[in-house]
Amino acid sequence: MNLPRIGILTISDRASQGIYEDKGGPAVEASLRAILATPFEALRRCVPDDRPMIEAALAALCDDGCCLVVTTGGTGPAPRDVTPEATETVCDRMLPGFGELMRMESLKQVPTAILSRQTAGLRGRSLIVNLPGKPSAIDLCLKAVFPAIPYCLDLIGAARLETNSAICRAFRPG
Repeated sequence: MNLPRIGILTISDRASQGIYEDKGGPAVEASLRAILATPFEALRRCVPDDRPMIEAALAALCDDGCCLVVTTGGTGPAPRDVTPEATETVCDRMLPGFGELMRMESLKQVPTAILSRQTAGLRGRSLIVNLPGKPSAIDLCLKAVFPAIPYCLDLIGAARLETNSAICRAFRPG
């Protein structure tokens, strides 16, 4: 049996160079393992804040069969924060509602959430979702948008994912 593949991409100059430990990628994977009842294969990558490298990693993860690719980092206003631009470049269509909801939820915690530029989009049969880099914000944002993710994947013909309803209840109309 082939498990659904989920890509987890950390975008960080320092983590990619080994200057400090990647905490974002493990936080994304831990949140996904709690949210999902469906077993999955996690493909973790870490790249610097370099737009061509982010674009190449996103495209490779999607084209390698990941139904979902979750990024962490590079969504702020700093000059090297280019994850949303890289995401837009590799996507066929954008889904701005994901970023809107994540910012709305984050604003309940911190006023600087308005500086965040997370977004989401589709590349073929893959959904890409940008998350912030801070582990506590990762869990908050992922749980906010995840109820819509399984149905989105259904609509694009990707793998079917079931959630652990005690943590997050997926919404599928009808």
